[in-house]
Amino acid sequence: MSVPLRDPMTPDERRAGVSLAAIFALRMLGLFLILPVFSVHAAHIPGGDNLTLVGMAIGAYGLTQACLQIAYGAASDRFGRKPVILFGLALFVIGSAVAALADGIQMIIVGRVLQGAGAISAAVTALAADLTRDQHRTKVMAMIGSSIGLVFALSMVAAPLLYAAVGMSGIFWLTAVLALAAMGVMLWVVPSAPPVPRANGGRFIDVLRDGQLMRLNLGVFALHLIQTTMWVMVPAALVASGNLPVAEHWKVYLPAVLVSFIVMVPAIIIAERRNRMKQVFNSAVALLALVQFGLYLFGHTLVPLAVLLTLFFVAFNVLEATQPSWISRIAPPHAKGTALGVYNTLQSVGLFLGGVVGGWVGQHFGSGAVSLLCGVLALSWLALASTMDPPPVRVVPAPAKG
Repeated sequence: MSVPLRDPMTPDERRAGVSLAAIFALRMLGLFLILPVFSVHAAHIPGGDNLTLVGMAIGAYGLTQACLQIAYGAASDRFGRKPVILFGLALFVIGSAVAALADGIQMIIVGRVLQGAGAISAAVTALAADLTRDQHRTKVMAMIGSSIGLVFALSMVAAPLLYAAVGMSGIFWLTAVLALAAMGVMLWVVPSAPPVPRANGGRFIDVLRDGQLMRLNLGVFALHLIQTTMWVMVPAALVASGNLPVAEHWKVYLPAVLVSFIVMVPAIIIAERRNRMKQVFNSAVALLALVQFGLYLFGHTLVPLAVLLTLFFVAFNVLEATQPSWISRIAPPHAKGTALGVYNTLQSVGLFLGGVVGGWVGQHFGSGAVSLLCGVLALSWLALASTMDPPPVRVVPAPAKG
């Protein structure tokens, strides 16, 4: 009989997980910090009256990430993970500086494009796989996924306060500093990576033919498209619904974030330890859909809007933690790098299209149409997710006695 065997992570594995999650967090915080405030700020800069351009500025980094994610992964196979990640972070610093010095919406878009050109997500997750044993890889992937949800939530609280203190230019300079800090973590904290094996490389066709993987890939696309689309409209909705200035938006975001993490923790425990991943996952997708239709019906009044944002954070954080864990369990061993590259590419496409589509739909049809569009997309995702097989449960054979 096989029973779970306690096999704790080594110090190097723990250090790898925490430090790589920190690199992800520092970079993603820089990307997310503009979401709660930019659509309001843009009204005061040249070109900012065009919602389509505003949406493009919010989501532009996703376009270059989508174009370069797989290339960065392949380069990390050839030149090593750390040099490629450091190069990407350096590009992110340059893009942040361009955006900080910009005097109009067009140059901010250029800066965001350069930020996205530092497309290190696939290389970081590949490095995480290099530095951890199979039985602990799910934990590390969940740490990285959770870090994205955490910094997204943190950015919702911190950005209005930062914007009031240092302005949009100051926020972009801060993102540059955060990327420099991530470079320091990569150089001096992340353990040395083993040589990357170049044989038996995964093929795209192996990933594209895997219906389970593609459902997860389409899911991460939908999640990040909805996330970015919402934040083209949410800051203005908070101003309009409660006459709440941007500097006070943290009064809505902070309680929402705290409640969402209180709910998220037991949900993740149930998913991982009680093997209820599919049930928790599908429940979060269903909640995401309900939030979008709720925004359409009740998003014009402050209290319902605050409640709906809390529920959104619950769904988003649960999905950000469970999706990388699930994909790391089912990716073919010979195609893990390719699977992660496709996954991160579709995530980036969602981030880009969310800004553009949200801005265009909002400008031409209003915020209600944006919520309806996101609701239909979430329901479509739920239909796909409901047909998935639960992820396999890893069981380690007990050691022989005697």
